[in-house]
Amino acid sequence: MTNSNILIIHKFPILFSILNEIKSNLNFKVDYENKEEINQSLSKKNIVVISSEEKFFKEYQTIIKNYPIRINKLIEIVNIQFLKNKFNEQNNIYVGKYNINLNSRTMSYKNKSLSLTEKETKIITHLSNSKKAVTIDNLQYEVWDHKSKLETHTVETHVYRLRKKVESKFNDKFFIISSKNGYKVTN
Repeated sequence: MTNSNILIIHKFPILFSILNEIKSNLNFKVDYENKEEINQSLSKKNIVVISSEEKFFKEYQTIIKNYPIRINKLIEIVNIQFLKNKFNEQNNIYVGKYNINLNSRTMSYKNKSLSLTEKETKIITHLSNSKKAVTIDNLQYEVWDHKSKLETHTVETHVYRLRKKVESKFNDKFFIISSKNGYKVTN
């Protein structure tokens, strides 16, 4: 049993009882929780909630509308939701206070969201993965795949435009900082 995957049942005691009886055959843990307990569980990595209250746990919730449902079909739906959660988790990275969604190429903070180009996303992820400042030559090689040392201002232009977009949307002038050693994102 993988304890990192947790199916939370809310307001379906019979379903919980059935799943609890077959828990040794499941690849996820099953809990029965009230609304307050679920809110505390939301910080856990990979949860799925089955609840009749659609509006409370939308991001984590699997909605079953066709009743009755075969137990094997329900387990299949839950396992698919766990896979979707895992996929979404892997496609979201945090750079400082910002969430970068690699699929949609968006950068968000609080209720604001900024669309990024593919190159901007690559610049941010490359800078955030580096422990030290990244040189222009390194960005040319890693982001643009330029093998030779061409005299071009492509990197500087892209970084300048990205800085302006971030400053305009989030009022953050210091997301990307430059030094004599190159560029770095603030964490």
